[in-house]
Amino acid sequence: MPRDLTPPATMTSPVASRRRSALGGLLAALIGLAIVRAVYGGHILPPAHTGWMLSGRIGPDPVQYWLGYTFFKRAGWSWPPGLNPGWGMELSSSIFYADAIPLLAFLFKALHPLVEVGQYWGLWIYACGALQGLLAWQLLGLGTAAMLPRLAGAALFVLQPVLLHRLGGHFALGGQFVLLAGLLLCLTRGAGWRRLASWTALLLATALIHAYLLVMVAGLWAADWLSRAADRSRRSALLAAEALAAPAAGLVGLWAAGFFVLSEGFGGTWGGFGRMQLDLLAPFDPSQWGAFLPDLPGPDHLEAGGSYAGLGSLLLLAAGGLAWAWRPRPFLRAHWPLLLALAAMLALAVTHRVSVGGRQWVLFDLPVQVRRYADALRASERFLWPLAYAALLAAALTLIRVLGGRRAGLVLAILVAVQIADLRPGFARLAYFFTPEPAVVPLRLGDPFWTEAARRYSRIRVVPSGNQAAWWEEVAVYAATMGLETDAVYLARLDPRRVARLNAATAERLGSGRFEPCTLYVLGDEGAIALARASRDPERDLLEVIDLVVVLAPRWWAPDSTGPPACPG
Repeated sequence: MPRDLTPPATMTSPVASRRRSALGGLLAALIGLAIVRAVYGGHILPPAHTGWMLSGRIGPDPVQYWLGYTFFKRAGWSWPPGLNPGWGMELSSSIFYADAIPLLAFLFKALHPLVEVGQYWGLWIYACGALQGLLAWQLLGLGTAAMLPRLAGAALFVLQPVLLHRLGGHFALGGQFVLLAGLLLCLTRGAGWRRLASWTALLLATALIHAYLLVMVAGLWAADWLSRAADRSRRSALLAAEALAAPAAGLVGLWAAGFFVLSEGFGGTWGGFGRMQLDLLAPFDPSQWGAFLPDLPGPDHLEAGGSYAGLGSLLLLAAGGLAWAWRPRPFLRAHWPLLLALAAMLALAVTHRVSVGGRQWVLFDLPVQVRRYADALRASERFLWPLAYAALLAAALTLIRVLGGRRAGLVLAILVAVQIADLRPGFARLAYFFTPEPAVVPLRLGDPFWTEAARRYSRIRVVPSGNQAAWWEEVAVYAATMGLETDAVYLARLDPRRVARLNAATAERLGSGRFEPCTLYVLGDEGAIALARASRDPERDLLEVIDLVVVLAPRWWAPDSTGPPACPG
């Protein structure tokens, strides 16, 4: 990569240079922490504070993460270790499908006998900001040793809507520092055991964070592997071992987290590949994020609105392009495998259904068998991220090469100010979602009935069950708080055959009046209510609306229902 060759005013020793670099890295990490603190607040950090996640203000996803981890930490260790049988009962799968960052779930479950951690997502959000800033500092060090451009550039890398948007709800996907780590490995020379260990560790860790990030990092690894294989000076026998070890590390991570426990349902219950694609105008469309540029037409899907680059970043890309046109440098040929990987991921983001300003053209139809597996990557707009970061880096390094470190640093500092000013609407939106809440919020099912029911029953079902079934959130949080099992779930993927079997069995029990022992039922539709009304014994079974929820409590009036021995927790 191009480097800033401006000689320093005074020569410094290698030790002093390393100290200066370490100080700069620390400052870059602190900048990342400061941005996170300003955007999301300090109330999310204490591990005992769960109110900001469970209040519902951010949406159902943080509730899902908390539920997955809460049930997981209370269960015994299993094989694979990511199994999470306590949440979902017949529908249960693993911590992977709760999107609860298995890497941290494993750590804090192991520590659970020693310390109680209610939530670790605040720590994660702060860590993502710090690591994003630190790795951006290292990447910009490929072009200059000057402090100002590296620190300003680090701030700009943290101030990316693609990052801040994900940290605003899809917390695991905020781990985009792994993409910067992958780019750093691609752009630095290295070979042998150290390079093999670096990629193996990165792929293993990424597999324990999120599958979408794993696919992106795997693409970067493939580019670096191909680059070394094509370079005689870096080619070695270890490349063959790495070709097996690096993918195996990713697969081991997926296995440990419980990815392979499902045999059906990988495509999810909504969307599909090509339905949440990248619109080619998305990086220029401010949507809910930008203050200065006009809104552009775009597609109407759940991923839309989160790929805006920000005016400061767009100006940097334009300035970098002009600087390269003024003093071109043929560095593209040296990095052709990386460019090939980035182009492939861009194609994956755009999909076969090309969208421009919301208008779509289907280039070709995917075969049914291909679409069945491609649907697992339905939110394909996300595959823009590696290219977005690589383009931002290339523009900054080109600007540094042409202007020199000091002048480029001033330009980058100005662009950071422009980026902050432009993203004010996005900051205001996140401030609303992350409004401080009480450390612990009360249960939405607050009637005294529920406290007594938790003493009498050991499990609670929603009927019919399924992903985000009626009253799932209220019931699941109640169950987790009271130590009950439940089939009220919200999971990233769910096997539809299990759902069908469970609902058929539960309907048969409700219709016949042979209710499961120790089981409380929440009835979510008229069909379930009619079955329970027809089969219950009014002298024994309670059927009532409590906190707006229709509840069937079998044997509520029975003489033996007053004590817990019949239904151990």
